[in-house]
Amino acid sequence: MKIGVPKEIKTNENRVALTPVGAEVLKRHGHKIFVETNAGVGSGFSDAEYKKVGATILKTPKQVFDTADMIMKVKEPIKPEYNLIRENQVVFTYFHFASSKDLTDAMMKNKCIAIAYETVQKADSSLPLLIPMSEVAGRMAPQEGAKYLERTMGGRGVLLGGVPGTEPAEVVVLGGGIVGTNAAKIAAGFGAKVTIMDNSLYRLRYLDDVMPKNITTLMSNPYNIREIIKKADLVIGAVLIAGAKAPKLITKKMLKLMKPGSVVVDVSVDQGGCIETCRPTTHENPTYFVDGILHYCVANMPGAVPFTSTIALTNATLPYAVELANKGWHKACVESKELKLGLNMINGKIVYKGVADAFKYKYSNVEDVMMSN
Repeated sequence: MKIGVPKEIKTNENRVALTPVGAEVLKRHGHKIFVETNAGVGSGFSDAEYKKVGATILKTPKQVFDTADMIMKVKEPIKPEYNLIRENQVVFTYFHFASSKDLTDAMMKNKCIAIAYETVQKADSSLPLLIPMSEVAGRMAPQEGAKYLERTMGGRGVLLGGVPGTEPAEVVVLGGGIVGTNAAKIAAGFGAKVTIMDNSLYRLRYLDDVMPKNITTLMSNPYNIREIIKKADLVIGAVLIAGAKAPKLITKKMLKLMKPGSVVVDVSVDQGGCIETCRPTTHENPTYFVDGILHYCVANMPGAVPFTSTIALTNATLPYAVELANKGWHKACVESKELKLGLNMINGKIVYKGVADAFKYKYSNVEDVMMSN
């Protein structure tokens, strides 16, 4: 199979979908790798490193898309890339369709085979291709929150861990999954007073057992959220419903309950955000204020630490990429329930219910569509 790796063009996105090591592995399986020039530079990988393992360097994204049977990316295609993707071409990346109608419409129009990293799912319901970036984003969230709590950055002027004789900052984490768990651990490591909320009592029992003593667990419901955010200096949104829009747990009206200069970091922004006033921002312009509350809603947080993120991502995606390349997308998805759940679109038909529901579009059963292909 011919596998293409274009350079990411989203603002300040420095990751690349495949490391030279990943390219070498695919090459050893008999596949041809085509990498756009300088695609890996932002992550610390030169064209020479890709050439050394047998990859071919192409000058333009069009050449990569025109050549490849399967495109591997990090972020969802954006407008300049929409028309480069062709019918029956496999695109393997983070799509987060439910947060963008324009993207959904464009991929339906070009009739590609859209396999989304974020919905590949194991039998235990874990999301193996989302986990590494969730770990990165979760660990970054308190780091960014601590920075923007500084007065010079627009925050309240609160030190996350405090010092002897002062109170530490109050941090609230909405969601006890991978992002939330990592965010809570790092915030607790800073010395903050942390409350982690989830709607699963089973999950809260587990977190109560394993988390440091400066982390409190609390059931997530509207009353508890309203009460806890009154005291919060930093709120981290870490809610995920695989392939669907995130629920709005904090409304615009509820922001008025928070202290002026408090910070919200909504890691759920890729799926629409769990804070109503959230809208995607970039590393270039990461923050804005609503009713005196500083919002940090960067949609590609791991892009700020691309060396770490790219290696972590390739570690997770490579076995699935090998499977897709060795067998072709159809056979691979027939034989792997995990990959089948990654299928979001097939030749213009939406085969993932969360995406169809997000825009009230027609949903087609994946089994039926695969049988007709």
